Amino acid sequence: MRNLVIFTLLFVLCIGRCSCYSPFSVIGYNPEDLASDETLFQIYERWQSEHGKAYNGLDEKETRFHIFKSNLLYIDVQNRKNNSFSLGLNQFADLTHDEFKSMYLGTVFRSSRHHSNTSPSIRYKYIEGEQMPESVDWRKNGAVTEVKDQGTCGSCWAFSTVAAVEGVNQIVTGKLISLSEQELVDCDTSTNQGCHGGLMDAAFQFIVENGGIDSEADYPYKAREDACNMKRKKTHVVTIDGYEDVPRHDEKSLQKAVAHQPISVAIESSGRQFQFYKSGVFDGYCGTNLDHGVTLVGYGSADKDYWIVKNSWGPSWGENGFVRMERNIKSSYGKCGIAIQPSYPIKNRLNPPTPSPYHPSPIQPATKCNNFFSCPGGSTCCCAYSFHRLCIHWSCCPYESATCCNDRSHCCPHDFPVCDLKARSCRKSWNHPFGETMLNRTQAKPHSFYNL
Repeated sequence: MRNLVIFTLLFVLCIGRCSCYSPFSVIGYNPEDLASDETLFQIYERWQSEHGKAYNGLDEKETRFHIFKSNLLYIDVQNRKNNSFSLGLNQFADLTHDEFKSMYLGTVFRSSRHHSNTSPSIRYKYIEGEQMPESVDWRKNGAVTEVKDQGTCGSCWAFSTVAAVEGVNQIVTGKLISLSEQELVDCDTSTNQGCHGGLMDAAFQFIVENGGIDSEADYPYKAREDACNMKRKKTHVVTIDGYEDVPRHDEKSLQKAVAHQPISVAIESSGRQFQFYKSGVFDGYCGTNLDHGVTLVGYGSADKDYWIVKNSWGPSWGENGFVRMERNIKSSYGKCGIAIQPSYPIKNRLNPPTPSPYHPSPIQPATKCNNFFSCPGGSTCCCAYSFHRLCIHWSCCPYESATCCNDRSHCCPHDFPVCDLKARSCRKSWNHPFGETMLNRTQAKPHSFYNL
C-alpha cells in the first residue's frame, strides 16, 4: 500500500512537469502557447471566464493582461525547476505582487501575552524519546470545516482562530459546527483590527470573555467590517474555556500539539511562490515576518516531512485550499515562521443548549420620552438637545436601560455602560481591556407615529 501511495505521488509530480501542466493550473496550456501574445491572450480570456473577472474598460483589461502575462511566465519558469512543489494560475493571477500583499495579507501582531500567562504551556511540550503518530489529518477525522474565503479583508486572524475552535469543539462534542468569523471582525475590536489585521490569542480571549461565539449560519461573513450585531454576539453556540501557546521554536512540540487538535499558527506568506502555490510540499523561499494567520490541521511525510495547513483564500488556491509545508527544517523558527507563534483553544465542557428557533417577540409598547415624543418599545430615550435643563429634542438607543453618551449621538448597552468617546467604544469599566462598538441613536417620533 505504501509503495502504491509513493508511486501515485511520483506520478502526480511527474505529470506536473510534463508539457501540459494541467494538474497545476486552473486552465491548461502548452509551452508553445507562451511564444506569442495572441495565444497568451486566449489563455487570459479563458482564465477570466473561469474566475468571473470583469474590468472597467479596455484599458484596465489591457493593463491586467500584461500583469497576467508576467505572472504566467514566472509560473512557467518556476515549474521547470526541480522543486518539490508546483505553481498554477489562480484567482491572484491578474494582480501584481504588491497588490496581492496589500489586498490579502492581514498583519499578525506578535503576541505580547498581555491577555494571559507570560509563558507557553508545557501541556504539549515534547519529551525526548516520546512516541508520536507518523501522520495526522484532522480532515479525515471530521474536525475541519470546508475551506472558506476571507476575500480582500485582512481577517486571516479570525479564520485561523475560528478553525481552531471548530476543531476542538468537534473533538470534545463530536459535532462540527461552522462558526462566525464575522463576529470576530465586527465585535473583537479592543486589540484586533478587523480587516486590518489581528492576533489569534486576542481572539481566543474575546471568545472566552464573551462566553462563546455564534455560528456562521446566523452571523455570516461579509468580507468587510460592520457594526457589531449585539444580539448575535450574545448567542453562544460554541464555548471555549481558555487558550494556551505551544512552546515556541520547537517543531516537535508543535507536532505533538497538532496530534491532539488543530492549532492556530502565523506564517510569512508574502512570497511570490506562495501566492501561486498549487500543489506539492512547499519548500520555497519565505522569511519569518509573520503576516498571515492559518490553521495547522495535520502532518505527514512523502519525499519530505510536511505540515498540512488550512488557508482562507478559497478552494481554488493550493490543494483545494490547503498547503503542505516543509516540516523539520534546520531553523527552529520552522518553515515561514510556523513554529514562532502557535496557539490553541482549550475546551473542557459541552456547549450551552442549542438556542431555540427564533420566534418574534410580542410587540412592546412604545417608550415615552415626554408628553410629545416616544421611542420604540424596548429602547431607551436619550436627550439629544436641551435648553436650560429642559430636553427639547429626543433620540432613541435600541437597547433597554442603555447609557446615553455625552456626545448626544451614541449610546452603550447597559452591560457596557462606560462611553469611551475617543475610542468610539463601550466598556464594562475604564480598566476593562475589551470594548463594544458604540451604537448610533435614532430620532424619536411623535406619539402619533405609535398611535399613542
